[in-house]
Amino acid sequence: MERSVSARLAFRTVANTKVAMAIAVARNSGYSSFAETLSVTSGGEEIPLTEISDHHGGRFHYMEFAEPAEVDVEYTATVAGRGEPEEASLADRIRYVRPSRYAESDRLLPTAYAEFDTVSAAGLLHAVRDWVNNELRYLSGSSRGTDGAVETLLSRRGVCRDFAHLAIALLRSKDIPARLAAVYAPGLKPMDFHAVAEAYVDGAWHVIDPTGLAPRESMLRITAGRDSSDTAFLSTVGGSLVLNQLRVTAVVDGELPDEDSGRLVQLG
Repeated sequence: MERSVSARLAFRTVANTKVAMAIAVARNSGYSSFAETLSVTSGGEEIPLTEISDHHGGRFHYMEFAEPAEVDVEYTATVAGRGEPEEASLADRIRYVRPSRYAESDRLLPTAYAEFDTVSAAGLLHAVRDWVNNELRYLSGSSRGTDGAVETLLSRRGVCRDFAHLAIALLRSKDIPARLAAVYAPGLKPMDFHAVAEAYVDGAWHVIDPTGLAPRESMLRITAGRDSSDTAFLSTVGGSLVLNQLRVTAVVDGELPDEDSGRLVQLG
């Protein structure tokens, strides 16, 4: 399968702003071909970038602006084949079963055991996915950037990151390591960066998309972490910025794969 993705961003910074950007496809082994371009300019001049390796093949691109700047970002990638499955270290299996900022698994422990007391292993992935999908309503703009899984459950609505956070928290409550992955998702409507959950069962990481908005088989990982605090596509490390434009595309060469929510799928 060949997938082509792109992202265009335009933002304005104040003086002395430092920016970390995560929009590049994760560089994991196994792809038969991988080609990408990244251009960051301000006033027609290229901005120096520092690439920083993150967990699970993810990459941050870091830049600094001493003066206020109008910044344009253009990223493209064409990837063929599938990445090799990632092993989970003992540190990962510990890290991703703990509560985190947006996935408060300790507070949702009673809910998880009330709803999934007799479900375990792979069956729990499907049960949690279906339960979150049924309990929440997808509504653009319905949540705040500070909302976590508990707030999402109380409001019964959210966007992709909210669906993923709730699924992650419930899985962790049942001692299943789970993490959030930011992805490019061909077939997603409306098109944007997408957030899904990954859970570690039977010796492998499997992707769960409680929104059901795109086929998992065609998704491409950007980065992964405890929750969206680790995977934001744009953040400041001092200073501030205003995002003026965001346009994302993601397509496959040929037909999109069929989605079967009951099947185990790994990000590739």
